[in-house]
Amino acid sequence: MDLQQLLAAAQQMQDHLMSAQQELADAEVEGTSGGGLVKARVNGQGELVDLTISAAAIDPADPAETAQTVADLVLAAVNNAYRAVGELQQEKMGPLAAGLGQPGMSGVPEIPGLSGLFGGAAGEPGPGGTGPGELEPGEPGPPAP
Repeated sequence: MDLQQLLAAAQQMQDHLMSAQQELADAEVEGTSGGGLVKARVNGQGELVDLTISAAAIDPADPAETAQTVADLVLAAVNNAYRAVGELQQEKMGPLAAGLGQPGMSGVPEIPGLSGLFGGAAGEPGPGGTGPGELEPGEPGPPAP
């Protein structure tokens, strides 16, 4: 593969990345709990943008129990929304990250060494990991000669 093809492939990947980032910036997902009594909306960047608590979730006869119940429902709805946005991020960005240095991505060459940055294959270093024959921090080395 010549340099021109490599540059074209890199530009194509950058275009796809920018498109996916924009889609995430424009997206919002909702998490619910208590059968819809609590709703949490999170944008594609993982920011909580809205939280709605139905009046039906509040029992004026037992404020202490209601407060704890509402707190539990809020946590469940927010966690549900964050899980959904994580899935959306993986859907949009995962294929791009997986394509960096991974065999099988059509039209984009494998870039040696990059697969380790994204949790490379067995025997390859992942983020902060060690490669074959390398020692983990604090691991004793071979005896000195």
